[in-house]
Amino acid sequence: MQHPLSTTAFALTRRAALLAAALALAGCAGMGAKPAPKEINVMTSGGFAAAYDELRPAYERLSGDTVKTAYGSSMGGAADSIPSRMARGEPVDVVILARPALDALVAQGKVVPGSQVDLVHSLIGFSVKKGAPKPDISTVEALKRTLLAAPSIAYSASASGTYYETEMLKNLGIEAEVKPKSKRILSERVGAVVARGEAALGMQQVSELLPIPGTDFVGVLPPEVQRMTVFSAGIATTSKEPEAAKKMIAYFISPAAEPVIKKSGLEPARTR
Repeated sequence: MQHPLSTTAFALTRRAALLAAALALAGCAGMGAKPAPKEINVMTSGGFAAAYDELRPAYERLSGDTVKTAYGSSMGGAADSIPSRMARGEPVDVVILARPALDALVAQGKVVPGSQVDLVHSLIGFSVKKGAPKPDISTVEALKRTLLAAPSIAYSASASGTYYETEMLKNLGIEAEVKPKSKRILSERVGAVVARGEAALGMQQVSELLPIPGTDFVGVLPPEVQRMTVFSAGIATTSKEPEAAKKMIAYFISPAAEPVIKKSGLEPARTR
């Protein structure tokens, strides 16, 4: 004769099996469904900002995700610089900044090692106030004459400005004459300072100079003193949406993004 407990145990086991099967079927059905929209937090420096501002809404429409953005310089101690924002623990999934600064964040444990992807190559140039005469910077000697003659010069607090104040003036042999009349600009585009007439010349990444109203672009530095900067993206170690972050970075290096990138004064870094 069967023990009454055996019948109960059998019933419970069968019920559990049916429940497990139902859950498995629900999971399989859900696999074909469109994934729920994600919220992606991005921190980007100015070098990629003009292209990013056009690419972001296109990506949101394509993916259905929502993107929140914080802007800041690649380096430096300004309160809104990307290193300062990350040190405060602001939410971030994707960081976009100059490659050396990104690699420094990897070394500090703030960006996932191996997640770095080069997005664009950026050159340095000069702008003047709209309508002002455009000085000659076509050769190294012409650039030296222009810098010596300029009453004031504004430069960025990020990658191009670091190069200007630590290497370029020294290599040109005019550091003593030019550096005292040069002003490092924090938390603002150099072009905005030039547009207000607060500096006669402004030096920054070309992609950061071109969008500024009230200025005229002069040109890029001569090849002998040019410093190309690579702007790259990485995934923060604190990211809550690392897979969504990967997809967004992949979009930035896709062929669809290239026309926007070139229009902003940058060159895609994607290997052809």
